[in-house]
Amino acid sequence: MQVKVIPDVDAIRFGDKYSGELRLTDHHIIFIQPVTTPDGAAVPPNTPKHRESYIAFPIIALCTFRPCPSVTGRPSSIRIRGRDFSLINFLFRNEISAREAFDYIRARTCRLGSIEKLYAFSYQPLKTEKPLNGWSLYDPRAEFRRQGISTKLVDRGWRISLINKDYSFSPTYPALLVVPTKISDNVIKYAGPYRSRARIPVLTYLHSLNNCSITRSSQPLVGFRGNRSIQDEKLVSACFSASATVEFNGLEVSGPGTSEPSPASSQIDLRGSSLEGEATDTERLEDEMIAGDDGSQGKRVYGAQQRNLIVDARPTINALAMQVVGKGSENMEYYPFAKKAFLNIDNIHVMRESLNTVIDAIKDGDISKLPPNRELLIKSNWLKHIRGVLDGSALIARQVGINHSHVLIHCSDGWDRTSQLSALSQLMLDPFYRTINGFIILVEKDWLSFGHMFQQRSGPLSHEKWFVIERDAMAGSAMQPGEADGRAGEAFENAIAGARRFFHRSRNQDVSPDADGDGPGSPSDENSQAKRSSESSTTTETTRPNEISPVFHQFLDATWQLLRQHPTRFEFNERFLRRLLYHLYAGQYGTFLYNSEKQRIDARVRERTRSVWDYFLSRKHEFLNSDYDATIDDRQSGRERLLFPKLADIRWWAQCFGRSDSEMNGYLDLAAAHEEKIGSYAMTPTGSPNKNGSRSPQPPPSPNPPGLPTSRSVLAAVETAHDALTPGHKTSATLKHSSSADTPGAFATNLAKLRDGVSNLDLGRGLFGVSDRGDPTKTHNPPKTQGEQEMADMPTHQSFEHEQEMKSTPKHSLDNSKSSFEAR
Repeated sequence: MQVKVIPDVDAIRFGDKYSGELRLTDHHIIFIQPVTTPDGAAVPPNTPKHRESYIAFPIIALCTFRPCPSVTGRPSSIRIRGRDFSLINFLFRNEISAREAFDYIRARTCRLGSIEKLYAFSYQPLKTEKPLNGWSLYDPRAEFRRQGISTKLVDRGWRISLINKDYSFSPTYPALLVVPTKISDNVIKYAGPYRSRARIPVLTYLHSLNNCSITRSSQPLVGFRGNRSIQDEKLVSACFSASATVEFNGLEVSGPGTSEPSPASSQIDLRGSSLEGEATDTERLEDEMIAGDDGSQGKRVYGAQQRNLIVDARPTINALAMQVVGKGSENMEYYPFAKKAFLNIDNIHVMRESLNTVIDAIKDGDISKLPPNRELLIKSNWLKHIRGVLDGSALIARQVGINHSHVLIHCSDGWDRTSQLSALSQLMLDPFYRTINGFIILVEKDWLSFGHMFQQRSGPLSHEKWFVIERDAMAGSAMQPGEADGRAGEAFENAIAGARRFFHRSRNQDVSPDADGDGPGSPSDENSQAKRSSESSTTTETTRPNEISPVFHQFLDATWQLLRQHPTRFEFNERFLRRLLYHLYAGQYGTFLYNSEKQRIDARVRERTRSVWDYFLSRKHEFLNSDYDATIDDRQSGRERLLFPKLADIRWWAQCFGRSDSEMNGYLDLAAAHEEKIGSYAMTPTGSPNKNGSRSPQPPPSPNPPGLPTSRSVLAAVETAHDALTPGHKTSATLKHSSSADTPGAFATNLAKLRDGVSNLDLGRGLFGVSDRGDPTKTHNPPKTQGEQEMADMPTHQSFEHEQEMKSTPKHSLDNSKSSFEAR
């Protein structure tokens, strides 16, 4: 192993300077500094003489080289920001040594050229890790057997299909798919082309008490023509009807003196429980909005009536935009057995920019002791996004665990927001996933097995733009807090890239078929088997900065919120989550290096690398929560099977960002104290006098989450089959939400307007695939692309037809329709 040693280097962290030696290896930066003790203090026995600090090359998010000629009298510097939010600034005695170090680091990060050159493929495990095999920890058959699905157990309405055993059906899906028993593989085969990348609805979780399910998929290929698939409708219907009564399944006796098991959370009187007591006005309104007009009066009986739900994690306008490019969302006219809920969870690009704003707020932590920029923290909307993901997950958990209903989750491709919502809702429903082994299985199942694009979202091979050389006017000047860090023009670049994606989709190099942008710039999804085969055989390892996004980071952040709010309900501690985030990027283990189960098998990572779970299981005692209480008893407050987030108590995960709690959450504490003072003032007897002449106290208003925007709910709209058939219909229950949301039934209304606006225009025919049926002067048939022809020839797809011919519209409607998508 080659090692480059550079003596007399100073390191600055949090404004403090440390002198030592810098060593550069093939995979790490190592800073070695002597251990010093205060004057007169006794040196403890066995104290090491030196302290070593390691920085893995893939963890580097930004490396800035500032050369300073010797005549300036200032040292040259290399400033490094890690993806684990570590910040350090190295000062060199001369410019040559600094430049050599910068070139050395860059050559071993963004210029490696292959994932197989990362440290994971040469890492030799420690003695404590060698006996372990984290790769064998997750067995899908064993996990679904735990949920009650096995050929040796009672039929609960589900079976394991091997249609994808060689990954030819859907390369991004797991080999084993759990589908309804009454659905044959032949039906699945014909249903596949209707879902993006053949990611059909399949089971990920079956509730052990009420047999209600959580299924997941990608978006349907409805398209501008309103395509439908009888097989897909049959599959979703079967998922929502696979209910069998299983009494006392998997339950333990609550005590030695009783013969009855602890009741399901959905069987007890929630009106008097702590779960109901914690419900906010927003959560109750969400339930009412989903319930709609079901004819029930008075006190609601939870679980008395199923309200099966299709959850589209995207804002309604994003789903509508995807319909223009051949994708979209379910037409509920064909799914009358369920309702559809749109959530206001933004796409990967919004989340990336949100985190970048947080980084701007804390980026001077190496050279300054100043606290984070409070205005930028608020502007980032990071806490709003975390709250939205938790809100959506809680909505799903309530549907399954309390309302005894089935839920199907999807976003665009079903591997980003879908994974977040699916995993978090299961974390709220099942205490097993709150143990260390259970959480590992949850990550393996809903993230790794179901094809979250870890390699695309984390970019282990780095990128040239993350290595910046500051020249000319900046050279020779002292580093000051608040200076640009190499991303000054990134917003402008993103705007230009967005324009290119819209006008030059076929030639744009920055957008891969794996992008999840929710916009009209997203690539079309051809359904030919040839395309899927070529796509599965081609592994793209190049990092695309436009596809980097903190999706898994948000999942860990949301998990930490639950852990902080319910400190006795989790076996693992905060450090477990923080170290997992570090190893997501460090490249030391093979777990997170590829995009799918198939890619990991093709790369033979089980044989050639170690699993990240070896690290955690060999040090399990370091990650145990000393406050953990494993007792489950739905009759006792604080020990219920179900667990829900307190949405008004979302805070910054300060340890993750390398700051103290007071630095990150100080302004939230002040806001909460202010709200409490206002609430106590409102309770003073200042109201109008009653009949006896005394004044009645007024109850305080529900406090807003401190530092969060005014948006109350992640639920944007609820759509039913009745809404799809009668676009003008409005339901009585409404929620106040952001401008990107829509009112119930508006999805069908907007789509109809969009059709009418572009039906007879040449651009509409070329871009959206609309026929000239509405123009009597045109009798020719427009040419079909290969993908459209294949879809038209398939008997499983039927084009949505209007009862009346579309009327021609003024030309200015084209400009209006264009601007609505460009504005995104």
